[in-house]
Amino acid sequence: MTEPASVHASMTSHAPMLFTLNESHAFGEQVSQRLGIALSAHEEREFEDGEHKARPLVNVRGRNVFVLHSLYADHRQSGNDKLCRLLFFIGALKDAAAAQVTAVVPYLAYARKDRKSKPRDPVTTRYVAAMFEAVGTDAVVTMDVHNLAAYQNAFRCRSEHLEANQLFVKYFTPLLREREVAVVSPDAGGIKRAERFRQLLGRAIGKPVGAAFAEKYRSGGVLSGDMLVGDVKDKDAVIIDDLISSGSTLARTARVCRDLGAARVFAAATHGLFMGDANAILADPALERIVVTDTVSPFRLEDSALKTKVVVLSSTGLFAEAIRRLHAGGSITDLLE
Repeated sequence: MTEPASVHASMTSHAPMLFTLNESHAFGEQVSQRLGIALSAHEEREFEDGEHKARPLVNVRGRNVFVLHSLYADHRQSGNDKLCRLLFFIGALKDAAAAQVTAVVPYLAYARKDRKSKPRDPVTTRYVAAMFEAVGTDAVVTMDVHNLAAYQNAFRCRSEHLEANQLFVKYFTPLLREREVAVVSPDAGGIKRAERFRQLLGRAIGKPVGAAFAEKYRSGGVLSGDMLVGDVKDKDAVIIDDLISSGSTLARTARVCRDLGAARVFAAATHGLFMGDANAILADPALERIVVTDTVSPFRLEDSALKTKVVVLSSTGLFAEAIRRLHAGGSITDLLE
């Protein structure tokens, strides 16, 4: 049902309220500075038995509230812990009569489990969406989910989606303007993502950019397939993906590109998880440089050789602008172009 104009006017006549839970405080602080508003005060309390509570310490009645929390596991909390805390806090805001609550989730947990790939598999993305809706979430904003159509179909509340493409294009343009370039998808499932980046990069550097994709099969955690479709010989290859977990897919694709004559191989992925043996796997000399954003803190990077070739781009300006526009009732579509 469409909100009455008077309700919307009441919300937008004030600045948006921005909360960030403790584990995402550094990211949220940067977003608040770019917005030019202070973070709203809240309390998070731990109980002896491991339970917890969170509540706003300021009046949210009738306000348009944004809650920022990135749902990746760290040394202190699992992705499950963070999801639970975010849901409970959104519920508390709705109970405190917030007019609208938007969850701003730079990294959305369980976005990869979006379909049944084996008999009786869960579709966890849909279950997570149902939990957000159950506590009264009005909208969810995230960046570069694994499967955009699955994300949009899973949520019944409003779902907004940001892309890191422009951040990557801005970074790579001066590096690649004078070079021959091919954009490479590490698997067939990422072709649409790679094609969108290829078009934006070609527009920025002012010349055609080639396309390629690698063969990849995964079953039971085992990767196979070593064919590359497309021409990378004597070109700078940019492998584009939504996230890096162990890095085995990226490293494997980079080696294939180099074997086929690529001059240099770069990788760009929005979410750098760097799990398991990533420090060893991604130190592979086939990869010249790895570019990620700060949606996930790169705290797992331990290998000094790997640290020197990982570049972390800030996405806080993009999230701040999205919040500004959504609060004003505007569109974020042109942030993607």
